[in-house]
Amino acid sequence: MPTKLLLLASILCLTCSIAFAEYSGTAQIAKGKAQIQIKNLFSCENGRSRVSPIGIQTINGKEFIVPAEVQYETKKFASDLYNECSNIEPQSLAEVDLSSVPIVEIDKDGEVITGYIFADNYFELYINGKLVGVDSVPFTPFNSNIVKFKVKKPYEIAIKVVDWEENSGLGSENNRGKQFHPGDGGLIASFSDGTTTNSNWKAQTFYTSPIYDLSCVEEKGNQRITKDCDVNGSDKYEETYSLHWDIPLDWQSNDIYKSWPNAVEYTEDEIGVSNKKAYMNFQEQFTGKGSSFIWSSNLVLDNLILFKYQVK
Repeated sequence: MPTKLLLLASILCLTCSIAFAEYSGTAQIAKGKAQIQIKNLFSCENGRSRVSPIGIQTINGKEFIVPAEVQYETKKFASDLYNECSNIEPQSLAEVDLSSVPIVEIDKDGEVITGYIFADNYFELYINGKLVGVDSVPFTPFNSNIVKFKVKKPYEIAIKVVDWEENSGLGSENNRGKQFHPGDGGLIASFSDGTTTNSNWKAQTFYTSPIYDLSCVEEKGNQRITKDCDVNGSDKYEETYSLHWDIPLDWQSNDIYKSWPNAVEYTEDEIGVSNKKAYMNFQEQFTGKGSSFIWSSNLVLDNLILFKYQVK
């Protein structure tokens, strides 16, 4: 290798080592883009959708799927509450045929619960560890879903929520005038037994990106804190870092979540839903029932959140 190239490689290696030395947390760190495995998971037939890629970032021989490993299969899709891609666009809940929603049985002698979910962008819902429904639109346009399940109290709700990305492994999208702008997330749900999303839910982060400077990341116990990190994005590609944490085995059904941080509540304005009919047409069913939008402590940089809540 020519002397100049050797010198450049040494400088780059030193820079990387210094950056990694500034981070003392428990995450595994990936640098740069992911290897694309699926270019686009979904295309909207009746509207405009963002490209929703699936990629892999490899860290010391271990593969992390970004933005998340998902059970995206048609047979698992939750029923549409509002989905312009399927031409399902009711103006209110009064126009929704609730009787057509299939009931997933958890307990034979349980109560039938109806749930309403709006997620930015993608969710998977589990009740007592059993998959009840999956979001049919991984990215955009924004949609909402309705589910029914039969269960006895007490029971546990587990929801995986993913803030998707156009730029695989970089946690960013073409938005707000920038090609590489980090997106934001959000989850709100209400259930017919009175269960609502709020700060009593547990929420843990498992994928954070983009991080420009690893020294901005802090951990306190089980809290993964990125409040001091840059969220402004970039007009051009810049090599950034991604933080990955291993998802606990059987997280949907075990009690590891009890040590997780509480979810953080956000307002409708902070989430930015005033122009999203999938939410606004059913606002009374969400905030009107007492539900709040929830996420981790960083609405912008945290891209994969696992939520748990016990209904008593």
